[in-house]
Amino acid sequence: MYRMLRSALFRLEPETAHHITLASLNLVSSLGLGSTIGRHPASDPRSVMGLDFPNPVGLAAGLDKNGEYIDGLAALGFGFIEIGTVTPLPQPGNPKPRLFRLPLAGAIINRMGFNNEGVDRLVENVKRADYRGILGINIGKNASTAIANAADDYLVCLRKVYAQASYITVNISSPNTKNLRQLQEEDALNDLLIRIKNEQQVLSDKHGKYVPIALKIAPDIETGQIARIAGLLMRHRIDGVIATNTTLSREGVENLPHGSEIGGLSGAPLRDKSTAVIHQLAADLQGAVPIIGAGGILSGPDAAEKIRAGASLVQLYSGLIYRGPALVSESCAAIRAI
Repeated sequence: MYRMLRSALFRLEPETAHHITLASLNLVSSLGLGSTIGRHPASDPRSVMGLDFPNPVGLAAGLDKNGEYIDGLAALGFGFIEIGTVTPLPQPGNPKPRLFRLPLAGAIINRMGFNNEGVDRLVENVKRADYRGILGINIGKNASTAIANAADDYLVCLRKVYAQASYITVNISSPNTKNLRQLQEEDALNDLLIRIKNEQQVLSDKHGKYVPIALKIAPDIETGQIARIAGLLMRHRIDGVIATNTTLSREGVENLPHGSEIGGLSGAPLRDKSTAVIHQLAADLQGAVPIIGAGGILSGPDAAEKIRAGASLVQLYSGLIYRGPALVSESCAAIRAI
């Protein structure tokens, strides 16, 4: 059924198709017909970051930036859902068009630029949702905030989402916010993590609960930088790391329509780069910090490969666009078979 729907959706402009699909999911869920969307995966519980996940396959941030579609997405059978990236103030993101499909490569290029309605609206949406599963909230900085003051934006978001989140992801790796990836450099990251961890302790005491924090990193980093990031994750007792965000590489898509568009590339061409970073992180971390694998999962074997590389959980995004809801249960089955 999804193959037929995809044919129709792919005739629409990508952002339009995106919103129609998510609104439809919410409508189906609100009518109590969520079970008709797809087959729910069998239970395969995992304990990661001190949280109990019903299965190891989650939704990556970016699909639902404002937390508007949580209940509809929950009907797809995810073990966890991550919403965002959200910033302290609303912002429109980059000019349109900013989202491009590359069907011949099973890929997507986006330069959305953290378009969202602000953290206060996201918190309101989360409070209205019926979903009671594991919810990650991905936080970032406003484009208008100087990189030197980025930590202030992260702390604003951290404070506002803390009570509603199961875990919080600090996104320092989007290629679509100017200079953001500078925060992955050792000194800048060290300073940021000090402030994040200090605030986490304050909020833990205030709310009477400990909310784990994960760091989301880019695939476009060399071995030495991966090792330095791993060292900082362990030094500051960060609870998890998500590997990876989208890539600036255009290897494999250079000659395709839209292949030269500016932005982050996701989907199948990202698979091996992401897995290589997971391999290296796993070697450097030696189990001290759990890894959530993301990037290029378009089949069950792709998901299983991330687990074999060292990930404890995986996340889907672009694969859903090309494969639909069946990818969730297929990925769960492949991981369970390992």
